[in-house]
Amino acid sequence: MTMTINAHAFISAAPKGLRAESADLSPAEFYDRYCADTGPIKLSEWVPAPQRSMPSYTATLEFAGHLRTVVAAGNPVAALTSALYDEGYPLEILQFHQRSTDAGTATFVQCECNGRRGWGAALAGDGPESTMRAMVAGINQLGD
Repeated sequence: MTMTINAHAFISAAPKGLRAESADLSPAEFYDRYCADTGPIKLSEWVPAPQRSMPSYTATLEFAGHLRTVVAAGNPVAALTSALYDEGYPLEILQFHQRSTDAGTATFVQCECNGRRGWGAALAGDGPESTMRAMVAGINQLGD
């Protein structure tokens, strides 16, 4: 999904440490480094389930040639973390920041995987989707 955003507003929503780390980057460079969906994992489909007592979501992930469907009831972070672990990506979330913006929900996650640390960021229409996209961006950034 492509969203038109005010890049400066999105970056200003980032936590202080990430803003300091990325101070010398243009908005396009920030996006390429922290938000790009290129890498070994791709979130190819995200579907919120009809409203129930507890929200649920279905995500389809592409891992180097195969698909995996993840179903989350209530907590997409736990479901995605478990799926990534099963695929050989022991992801740990070190910092999590989420803010509402005029363009949607901005999520920033600092991840660690196999001793490497890095940030992932995303902007989406709702918090759970933004979270999933930021986590995938973070793991992909560490895989470079």
